[in-house]
Amino acid sequence: MEKTFKIVDEDGIHARPATALVTAANKFASTESFAEAKGKKVTLKSILGVLSLGLEQGDTIVLSTTGAEEAAALQALTDVMVKEGLGEING
Repeated sequence: MEKTFKIVDEDGIHARPATALVTAANKFASTESFAEAKGKKVTLKSILGVLSLGLEQGDTIVLSTTGAEEAAALQALTDVMVKEGLGEING
């Protein structure tokens, strides 16, 4: 499962929001979660991976999940993106 977001936070995705995404992803041990942007795909279970994407305002990110709890994991990640004001669903 996947959802695409447009980054709306003027600071992009920096340490605090990256930590929130990693924390949400790690709640689902039986599910793999990934972020893909700028031609690079990283696990959402690593803060360094998320930060290495260098996401800035206006960038597009695709969050994807696979595994036993993929729907719940994707919803949790979506909640973080929207509630933290990081991004808006883009299709």
